[in-house]
Parts: sequence; structure tokens; C-alpha cells
Amino acid sequence: MTSAGINRVVASQEDVQQQLERILSSREFRLPERARKFLEFVVTETLAGRRDYLKAFTIAQAVFGRDANFDAQQDPCVRIEAGRLRRELEHYYLTAGAADRIIITIPKGGYAPVFDVIETAGPADMELPEQPDQPGLSGDDSREINTAADTIGREQPDRRLSRPLYWLLAAGVAIILASAAVLLQQLESPKAARKRATTTENRPTILVERFESVSDGGLASDISRGITDDIIEKLVRFNDIVVVTAMPRIKTGQVSSEPLYALQGSVRLEGSQLRSTARLVRRVDAAVIWASNYDADMKVQGIPKTQASLAGDIAAAVARPFGVMFQTDTAAIAGNADAFSCVLSYYSYRSEMTVQAHEAAKSCLQRAVEEAPADSNVAALLSLIHLDEFRFSYQLHTKSTAATLGIAKDLAVRAVQLDPKNARALQALMLADFFGNDPAEALRAGAAAYASNPNDTEVAGEYGLRLSMSGEWDKGCTLISEAVGKNAGPRGYYQVGMALCAFMRGDTQAAELWSRMSDLNYNPMHRLVLLSILGALGKQQEAKEQLDWIRRESPGLIPNIRREVVSRLARPQDQQRFLAGIEAAGLSVQNGDAPGN
Repeated sequence: MTSAGINRVVASQEDVQQQLERILSSREFRLPERARKFLEFVVTETLAGRRDYLKAFTIAQAVFGRDANFDAQQDPCVRIEAGRLRRELEHYYLTAGAADRIIITIPKGGYAPVFDVIETAGPADMELPEQPDQPGLSGDDSREINTAADTIGREQPDRRLSRPLYWLLAAGVAIILASAAVLLQQLESPKAARKRATTTENRPTILVERFESVSDGGLASDISRGITDDIIEKLVRFNDIVVVTAMPRIKTGQVSSEPLYALQGSVRLEGSQLRSTARLVRRVDAAVIWASNYDADMKVQGIPKTQASLAGDIAAAVARPFGVMFQTDTAAIAGNADAFSCVLSYYSYRSEMTVQAHEAAKSCLQRAVEEAPADSNVAALLSLIHLDEFRFSYQLHTKSTAATLGIAKDLAVRAVQLDPKNARALQALMLADFFGNDPAEALRAGAAAYASNPNDTEVAGEYGLRLSMSGEWDKGCTLISEAVGKNAGPRGYYQVGMALCAFMRGDTQAAELWSRMSDLNYNPMHRLVLLSILGALGKQQEAKEQLDWIRRESPGLIPNIRREVVSRLARPQDQQRFLAGIEAAGLSVQNGDAPGN
């Protein structure tokens, strides 16, 4: 036996991120989705250098969807969930994670995690499959976390690892990998599978299997059937996918078009407690690409509302924009022109937000619209691409002209005409009307989009932003908070909306927190929001750093600040509050041209 003690060395962000993914994907980590989001949130924020902001209030809003009236003394949800999370991490490291090199713990008395490194442990386990980039992680990605500084004054128990056991496990892993390699050689590539397994409309197909009842009795069986039906009803509202409930029958001479994914799950009852487990399986190689648990107390809402709520959460997790089905590299798919490849290209571009990704997605969607003129989805996304040239002009180095906005509006109208219930088309129309200075029509389209698919997190988040900026802060901020709570993407995008919500209600400290949690490099306007908040707080030096960045990286924004603010915030009092913060930060805001020029 060899002692494997804690080594006070530097753990890289990449190492910690991989360890987090390893824990979340382990079968031994047996917590529901909310606790998983808790762990992911506190780890990500610590890696981004914001551990000081990890308070009960912050976590309650970001993870639990609580509003500004949250009181940790009256509502112990964060404290209780943290206790469960600590116990489950201990269980993980005693079972599946016994040989892991990186140890993640959450010390009692706070919510900031600590990252320790085992000195003599071998490789943590087999290398994880390559994951898509995680956009929105602010700060320098090459920065490393000093675990010595994180653990000063705390004693950690030594963890021991048997070398014979380690090598036995390693040998087993090697055998498994070798067998898997042989099997994979006989399988078609994911790209080929995707091409084969899509419908004639080039959308991915999901086979929803009936959820299994793992509890005795007719009630559990009825609930499993009800949840399955509810999931199907909510999934079909997502226009990017096709939902089937049985394997398609292939006639003689037809080309097989089997579903690309299968959604499977189970239902368990323990008194009034309902637990539903769901997983998304890629059928070509039986790989589980997503899995989660959902818990609910049926006494709170009753059976129908409980199963509908769980079904909505599952449908949103599976089919939401920027989720697991849309995490694809633009460079790998930019050469394709089928509709779904272009949909993937769009979501990949929005995650990257670079000039190159924008051009690749725009080119792909333009070809797709020509080849599939009756496809409402591609017309809607092409409209959004043009809208981005208007609203993200300082990031994409484009001109926000009336002509660009006109093209976007025409495409949005066309998309809605092709499919009046397409939430993405209605979302595009909402944004076109909003930036076209027609807030009443924008909110009408937004309400229709949200009614069409309330589980679409992008629709909910964008509608919430437009409601808020139009002056309906209470209603809009509730929607933004719900979108953030469901991991709406792109990562860090809706956090800036939460910052504005806090700022407008006068909670400048919470506003700064949310602003720093957003991806400040996603759009220079995000920096402008932080600049106004810092000015209102009187933090001159930090405000100067943001102002220097804007002057250096986006100088064209400086003379147009008033115009950009007026084009987004409808109420004069909101405009004044925002601009007063800019002035307090040391920047004189000149009267600009009317918005939309």
C-alpha cells in the first residue's frame, strides 16, 4: 500500500473542468438536476475568479430561480441542497472516484468549492470523450487555480490508493477500450449516421419510448404513461426536431430513415415523492449522451401538474437551443448545406460569436433557404443572422443599417407565413419589430412565441428581455430568471439581463454580480452594462478598466452610446438611470443620432 497524500500544487482549469464532467456523468453521483446545476455553478464561478460572490442569495437566484425577495433565513433551500451535495460528493469519492486525481469538495460554512490534487494517484480514469466548447467562461481560460491558497488553514485527510488495485482497474479499462475500438470500427460514423437518420426535412428524429414504471401498482403505471404523453406533447413544439413514438415502417425500395436518438426513462414512487429518470441515447452506437434525475412532491401541485412539470423540464433539457443536440463545431459542418447542418451552424456561431462563425452560418443558411424555400426554420434563423448584424454590430464589425433590419423583417414575416406557430419564426419577428422601434408589435409576437412553446428557453429568455427593456421589468425579469435557471444559452448571455433587472430595481451589488457572471467578451454592450453599474457604485478604478477596454477593443461604440441605449431601453427613466451610471463612471455621453440609422 502506498500513501497518496494531498499535494498542494496548481490544478489547471482544464483539469478541474474535466473532473466536474466526470462526476456529473458518473452513475454513482445520484442527485437530481437541481443539485447538479448547483455543483456546476459553484465550480464554474470559482474557476472564473468569482468565489467571493458565491452566497446563498446568488445561488438561490441562479440555480433555484428565486427572485430578489429571497431570504436565506426563511428559505433554507440552498443550505439543504449544499448538505446533500457534500454527502453525495463523499459517496462519489468513496466509490467511482476513489482513484481520481482531482478532489472537489465544498467545505462547511460556505459554498465555494476547493480543488485538491492527489500526489501519487495515477490517471483519474479513462479519457473522457471530447466535449464541445463551453462558451461564456469569463476570465483568462489559461489561468490556473492555486489550490494551496484555496486550502490554507484547512486540514485534509490523506486518501490512500492501492497500486495493485489501480493497475487491475487500468488493465480492465484497457480491455474495455480495445473491445470498444473493434466495435466502433464496425459502426458508421456519427456524421454518416446523422445524414442517414434524419427525415426528408433534414431534422433529427427522436424516438420517445414509454417510460418504465419501476414501482408496483397501477398509479405508477398511469403516471409513467402520463409523463410519456406529456413529454411527446412538449417535444413536438420544438421545430428543430421530429418526434416519433414507434420505429418507422420502411416500404420495399425505400431508403431507411431510422431515428437518430431514443429518449428513455423510468418512474419511481415512494409515498408522495415522484422520481423520474431520463436519458437520451444515440441509437447508432447506444451511447448515452445525456441523463438526469427529476424529483417532485406530488402533494404540492397534484399528480397532473407534477407530471406535466417534470415532462416540461425533460423536454427542455433534451431539445432546448444550445443544448446537447446543438453543440456542434461550426468548422466541422460549415461545408454542408442541408437544413439541419445549417441549424447546427447557427447555434454554434451564437456560442462562439466570432466574425468567422457568423459568416459560415450566414452562408450556410442562405444556401439552405434557396434549396428549401418552404422551410420556416431556416428562414427564421437567417432573419436572426441579419438581426445580429444590427444588434451585435460592434462584436461582428458590421453596420447596423435600416436595410439590414428590413431584410431581417422580411425573412421573419416569411417564416411566420410558412408556419404561424413556429416559435423561432415568431421570436425573429419580435426582435425585428423591437429594433424597428415598434415595441407593441414586438411584444405581441413575443407573447405568441412564448405561448407556442414556453419550454423553449431561448424564446422565454428573449421575450423576457424585450418585456423588461420595454418597461415591464417584473414580468420580464421573471422569464429571464427562469431561462437562466434552465441553463438557457448561449452561456453567460442572459446573465446580463439579470444584471439589468437588478440595476433597475436599485440593487447595484446584485447587478454587479450578475454582470460579472455574464460573458463580458460576448458583446461590447455587456461591458457597457458593467461600466454603468460600476459608475453607480462609485468604483472608479474598476470602471476605468472597463472603459479602457471599450476604447481599445470597440472604439466605435463610444460616440454612439446614447443611441444604443435609447434603441434598447424604451422608458426615459430607464435610459436616464443607465446613462447616469455611464456619466458617473467618467464618460460624458453626447447626444447621438436617433436609433435605427
